[in-house]
Amino acid sequence: MKIISINAGSSSLKFSLFNMDTKECIASGYFERVTLDGSFYTIKYQGEKIREEIEMPNHTVAVEILLDRLVSLGIIQSLDEIDGVGHRLVHGGDKYKSSVIITEEVMEDLRKYSELAPLHNPANILGIEAVKKALPNVPMVGVFDTAFHQTMDQVQYLYPVPYEWYTKYGVRKYGFHGTSHCYISKQIPRLLGTNEYKAIICHLGSGASLSAVKNGKCIDTTMGFTPLAGVMMGTRSGDIDPSIIPYMMKKEDKTIDEVMDDLNKKSGFLGVSQYSSDCRDIEAGMAEGNELCKLAFEKYMQCTVNYIASYYVELGGVDAIIFTAGLGENGPAVRKRIVEKLACLGAKIDEEKNATRGQEVEISSSDSKMRIFVVPTNEELMIAEDTLSLIENR
Repeated sequence: MKIISINAGSSSLKFSLFNMDTKECIASGYFERVTLDGSFYTIKYQGEKIREEIEMPNHTVAVEILLDRLVSLGIIQSLDEIDGVGHRLVHGGDKYKSSVIITEEVMEDLRKYSELAPLHNPANILGIEAVKKALPNVPMVGVFDTAFHQTMDQVQYLYPVPYEWYTKYGVRKYGFHGTSHCYISKQIPRLLGTNEYKAIICHLGSGASLSAVKNGKCIDTTMGFTPLAGVMMGTRSGDIDPSIIPYMMKKEDKTIDEVMDDLNKKSGFLGVSQYSSDCRDIEAGMAEGNELCKLAFEKYMQCTVNYIASYYVELGGVDAIIFTAGLGENGPAVRKRIVEKLACLGAKIDEEKNATRGQEVEISSSDSKMRIFVVPTNEELMIAEDTLSLIENR
């Protein structure tokens, strides 16, 4: 059985095609600059990368090209081989606590929740509509970034603001990166040899979030009403005093949208370092003696450690810490510095094992009071697995 996982952005479309009998990724690709000049795609298949510049005025055309290339490149013999399509959906509000078959009701809800995720939900909708037009008889499943975090208690997800903000307007913590956190949570029983555990998952990349997980359920997470909250990120500020916003509006004569753009796109690593949003560049700058790069690196470590310490208390101890996503999987220096700051909790690292990049490995030392792992995430496979489960049980 073959399933396609799709992640549609405002001007992009990513896909992975899986053979679900073996969980093998047959092909994957990225369609970039959709709706813009200079659009192109890359498809990886059997160790080769195919790239073509081609006009893609909208997502419908991008999907048509994708499906055509799957057949013309011999990746599949015909479109009849596609049994289901799973879509990454960013925001499902507090209604969707798990993945669902996409119906018109779901589409209406996605449109309603677009005001909560104006950059993402409209793009997700475009992707669904494009696939539906090309494959009208193939079942589609929505996998929500917010779903995994819906097990949080009100104490965790409510903000200390007027309660009617929540009841009238849905102001609460939703959490994001849920597909990744869910995937990692399902690997933990295998790693620890038990279904009963307390763990902290550190999804560290250009976007970053942590979650406190107990026996497979999310207890708390760092991202909030939007993905701007939580730890410092590549270009996002993470948590700040909200009074900074009107203050900077007055000081810089900016609109609220302009200040929010600064917090989303010009802050974090980039804002503090004035150098780069990429931690690899930050580390290079540190090696050259750049003081602002050093400051940005230490600020990032401290933000992350503060949340780990908070979740350690919230969970009443921790059995495992798991690093994942681009920086979590490929940043030995970041992992080392974080664990060093957690020494008072008994966390210790094996530096030789920590030198590993991009593969599953336990990096805690034998005398560490908690086990520490690097586990590559696979959101696309998670989407495909949910899609398979739902279409088989319709």
